[in-house]
Amino acid sequence: MRKFSLVVAIVLVPFFGLAQSMFDKYENMDKVGTVVVNKGMINLVSKIGSMTDDPEAQDFAEVAKGIKGIKVFITEDKSVSADMTSTVKKYLRKSSMEELMRVKDKDVNVKFYIKEGKDEDHVRELLMFVSGMKNMDIDVHGRKFETVLVSMTGNIDLNKIGAITNKMNLPKELNNAGKK
Repeated sequence: MRKFSLVVAIVLVPFFGLAQSMFDKYENMDKVGTVVVNKGMINLVSKIGSMTDDPEAQDFAEVAKGIKGIKVFITEDKSVSADMTSTVKKYLRKSSMEELMRVKDKDVNVKFYIKEGKDEDHVRELLMFVSGMKNMDIDVHGRKFETVLVSMTGNIDLNKIGAITNKMNLPKELNNAGKK
């Protein structure tokens, strides 16, 4: 019986850590820029934002309370970009993520995916994947990025994110981020 339990545990482990294990490989690649924001930093930002009188900072702090982590991976390398595309496709096939929105402008594709949370107003994960940026006229410190991958996990309230994006100067399509 113990052997059976051990086999079941080994088989199920990859499904519980799927998002992290599939994308973590990019953290130490030389051709990938990485930003990882863990819960401790998010809690710090949330506390600072909640101490201010600024309503927008308080809204942001409220959203931040539900976030466990944020990972951003950026590359200008075509082979790494192809690998990211492949990895995202594999992840989407294996996970229960739903496409929330996609935007295509010339060669650039922006796709947003969510993994449902405790109810229809909450998600456990928000994934954004941007590809085809190399030909755009966007230059960041002398670099022209090809691909951006962002994963945000936690208990994310879409209504609060929608309220924040409505206050920002974003394209009107993005202001619908909190609406299904």
